[in-house]
Amino acid sequence: MNYTLIKDFIDLLQEFETEVRACPDLYPGTIQGFKAWVSNKENTEEAHLEEPYWEGKENGRTPESAISTLLVHLNRYAKTYSKSAISDSEFSTQEDFIYLINLKVFGEMTKMALIKKNIHDKPVGMLIITRLLRQGLIEQTDSDLDKRSKLIRISERGLLILENQMEKIRQATHIVAGNLNHSEKMDLIRILNKLDRFHYPIFSQNIHSDQLINKVYDDYDFKV
Repeated sequence: MNYTLIKDFIDLLQEFETEVRACPDLYPGTIQGFKAWVSNKENTEEAHLEEPYWEGKENGRTPESAISTLLVHLNRYAKTYSKSAISDSEFSTQEDFIYLINLKVFGEMTKMALIKKNIHDKPVGMLIITRLLRQGLIEQTDSDLDKRSKLIRISERGLLILENQMEKIRQATHIVAGNLNHSEKMDLIRILNKLDRFHYPIFSQNIHSDQLINKVYDDYDFKV
């Protein structure tokens, strides 16, 4: 019996279980999930054999710096396409239709739940909600569970305006995905989901700006 092989397998399985505990939605804790994890791990390791180039790499620029800048750039590109998609509509910004899409998909929710789902600070989110209320694109009612809380839902007018614009919105999202093939899109979704699952719990704590970086470094044992 090849005990070395058995030990290597157990070590690999322990690594898989550790990652599943950290990110339970990333892979199911099944043999299918394990096989998918091994496959992605192999692809990642193969990709690491040939590191990609990023601007400034030869001058010591870190991969973290390149990732941060590229994410900012992609967000700006996406906003540019979104602006084109709503140029002939009643929407002022892409946040307007994203709020409506969330209400359409997930149903009515409190103002704060809607704001958090869109990763906004309360003042920014309240401005968007106020604008949508004023335009009659959403409606608010008292919550049956908490009379102090208001529930927000998309209005019939909001549904109509959103539907009239959805074709251009879909076109914009297709352009954002650019020239990625299906496999690359799936890989990118997995990576971005992993990043989102890391950052959202931190964002949800509403840590004050002057404490945020120090707290994250302490809590997650980051090394510079």
